[in-house]
Amino acid sequence: MNQGVAKRFRGESTHKVDSKGRVSIPADFRSVLREGDPDAVADTQPQLVLIYGLTGKKCLEGYTIDGVDALDDEVEQHPRGSTQRAALERALNTQSTYLQLDPNGRIVLSQKLKDRIGVTGEAFFAGMGRRFQIWEPSEYDADQAKLENWVAENTDHADPLSLLGG
Repeated sequence: MNQGVAKRFRGESTHKVDSKGRVSIPADFRSVLREGDPDAVADTQPQLVLIYGLTGKKCLEGYTIDGVDALDDEVEQHPRGSTQRAALERALNTQSTYLQLDPNGRIVLSQKLKDRIGVTGEAFFAGMGRRFQIWEPSEYDADQAKLENWVAENTDHADPLSLLGG
């Protein structure tokens, strides 16, 4: 897939998590997942990968199949047997899982995944371009406040666009 023309995960929304751990993926995210799954056909639901091994993050990160393949290609640039490669493989491959959307556009968050990020009744979805994040809503709010403070302290006029080159 040409990464330059691929749709990106954009937007934010909060969705109910039911007692079985089922949660709806935002509709806009579903179309990105379908586009990024080379094996998805008209009558099947797309797959995705959720990474839960990112130390220091209280969220899950979701990738399309193409997106996680590109991430794996970057990991493979590190020498075999190196500590950097082992750390990346452990965080991105060992501590991740494949999921498939059900016909209603939902995934099931296992108890392990819910416990990892503290999700109970609701999950907050944040589009992050080539990936998306799933947060417990109050944890997202706290993380967003930290980012906003950093931007205010490190940019002119608290404008995050000033971080871009040019």
